[in-house]
Amino acid sequence: METKRCIVHIDLDSFFVSVERKFNPGLIGKPVLIGGSADRGVVASCSYEARKFGIHSAMPMKQAMKLCPQAIIIRGSHGRYSEASGDVTRIIHNSVPLYQKTSVDEFYIDMTGMDRFHDCYGLATDLRARITRETGLPISFGMASCKTVAKMATNAAKPNGQLLIEHGKEKEFMAPLSIRKIPMLGEKTCQKLYQFGIEKIGDLQRVELKFLETVFGKHGRYIWERANGIDESELIPHSDRKSISTENTFETNVTDQKTLETVLVSMTEELAYKLRKENKVASCLAIKIRYANFETHTVQEKIALTAAEHILIPGVKNLLKKTWNGHRPIRLIGVRLSNLCSGSYQINLFEDNEERIRLYQAMDKINFKFGEKTVCRAAGMAIGTRNFNPFLRD
Repeated sequence: METKRCIVHIDLDSFFVSVERKFNPGLIGKPVLIGGSADRGVVASCSYEARKFGIHSAMPMKQAMKLCPQAIIIRGSHGRYSEASGDVTRIIHNSVPLYQKTSVDEFYIDMTGMDRFHDCYGLATDLRARITRETGLPISFGMASCKTVAKMATNAAKPNGQLLIEHGKEKEFMAPLSIRKIPMLGEKTCQKLYQFGIEKIGDLQRVELKFLETVFGKHGRYIWERANGIDESELIPHSDRKSISTENTFETNVTDQKTLETVLVSMTEELAYKLRKENKVASCLAIKIRYANFETHTVQEKIALTAAEHILIPGVKNLLKKTWNGHRPIRLIGVRLSNLCSGSYQINLFEDNEERIRLYQAMDKINFKFGEKTVCRAAGMAIGTRNFNPFLRD
């Protein structure tokens, strides 16, 4: 007999806003926007009160303020969010055997097989209560037979709720929902489906697989399976102890600051690109220096969660300034980004304006398509990637 899968999706409600409300209860019940400046910044997160006005993340702050002039803008506190995310992760880590952290505020838990000994829905309910009790943060969860339906159940349960979709009831639950509710279904795909009169997931469930494969190619099967509640993707176990690094050994010892900075810029770009490609952000930055006499020094500093080189590059240059006296010959230099966490580019919305976000998205789109280093900063072009040996390690 086939084992029934039991997947729980956990999502902290308006995470950044909820964390800020812990420190300032006066924000409770009010429309709150977190992100960059009111002039050129964008919304990183917003409260449910603000969402009622049509505000959403990545919206220009100017536009958000027009929709809701009484909204309170908060710059955001990276340290607080990182710490709160760590607290929730520790509780989950100590409570369940297998989980996946997919962003600073989102988790999947695999409870498959545990129903032989426990009431899985009761366990998830207790875990949700414990997280709220110990962290003071509101949280929602959905439980279903796969990741896709569990995530959709969480979205239906929000804010501050929980929902179980029983085995065999997946299609029934999904049918009345908009096709936009299917995770990872892009805007272009939705627009194409609308042209065929397909607006609800129930409409999509009645469509033949062959038709979807004809219109969307290989992606057609993905659409059909998700619409029918089929998702066999496994959880990738969470690991906190990861870093990504690269280093360069010079053929002759170097004492020129500009050369060293050029290499650092190129290496930092390469690592930041890899992070974004793997949907990760880092909160610790380090450089390694080996002098001509083989004496080796590593210096590091905590940074705001990021995968953006316009934040990382000034950081590595500053570490070089702190470590190197400007005279001793250097034979090797390296960069390491650590304390990695799954998380989208969203975390960078605190510092970024619309133009910079569009620039990163355009650069990454080109590099993802044609290969890394197709587009990079002029400052990093003097050094090639062939000398580098990047690696991801535990």
